[in-house]
Amino acid sequence: MVISTRVERLPIAGRFTIARGSKTEAELLVVEITQRGGAERGWAESVPYARYGETIGSCLAQIEGVAKAAEVDGLDRASLQALLPPGAARNAVDCALWDLEAKQSHQRVWRLAGLPPPTPVTTAFTLSLATPAEMAAAARLAADRPLLKLKIGGADDLDRVRAVRDAAPLARLIVDANEGLDLDTLRRLLPDLHRLGVVLIEQPLKAGEDEDLQGLDTPVPLCADESLHTRAELSDCAQRYACLNIKLDKTGGLTEAVALAADARAMGLKLMFGCMVASSLSMAPALLLAGQDDFVDLDGPLLLAKDRANGLVYRGSEVGPPPVSLWG
Repeated sequence: MVISTRVERLPIAGRFTIARGSKTEAELLVVEITQRGGAERGWAESVPYARYGETIGSCLAQIEGVAKAAEVDGLDRASLQALLPPGAARNAVDCALWDLEAKQSHQRVWRLAGLPPPTPVTTAFTLSLATPAEMAAAARLAADRPLLKLKIGGADDLDRVRAVRDAAPLARLIVDANEGLDLDTLRRLLPDLHRLGVVLIEQPLKAGEDEDLQGLDTPVPLCADESLHTRAELSDCAQRYACLNIKLDKTGGLTEAVALAADARAMGLKLMFGCMVASSLSMAPALLLAGQDDFVDLDGPLLLAKDRANGLVYRGSEVGPPPVSLWG
């Protein structure tokens, strides 16, 4: 088995800003896998994330070690779970293995994974952190989208939410703090956010410092993002959050995401399937699970200046299953 890697950079439409900083391009790690002597190629894409101690270089080094072993002994998804930790490197290899098996067996990945046929879903559309006036202007352009996700994390957060609500009165609103609040600020904001029709608050406190959320009486459901990566954090998150944001770059691929989603649903938790800013190739595997979820946030390609060829088709905020020409 031959594993090759490359780095691609796609420009973002404008600037994407959250509480931790801004960027103007998506830096993507692309993995391709072929069986020696075979004609089929499996491929996938991931986004290394500095918040989790990842860089392009560290992920390439992780994959290089696996690639050497795969050339001699081959590789399957089960052995990969032990060879690499959860994260962007394992995600790209795992999803490329799924794609390769689908092509070799002439079956879609959803069928191989025992999942129901994917259907079109409605995704949230993200508004970057900016001044209240700038976020209101962005919201007016997106006012016909049914679900908007606002990035917050500053002194003017309530003004930001009010401005977006006024500019998009019919949209459901998700507020995403990206660990940018403290407990006192969250308590102060909660009544007003509820009054403004916010339906979900994502990762208000820092991961590892969110024990105080347990037992907190909140009128708006809370969603774990940075606090949840795999099933290892599920028990703690279930005591602190009503909803979980599952991202394949955190779980380390579709294999763990399928298992995590099943366990979370069995515990009665709501789910969101989310993404980094990336191309349709990153969204494709997550879309196989997204139709079963309470919230979908797979708008990465909508935030790019240009998506890759044979990408997903977005009609407004509705996105259909990945075409065979793309993945799976």
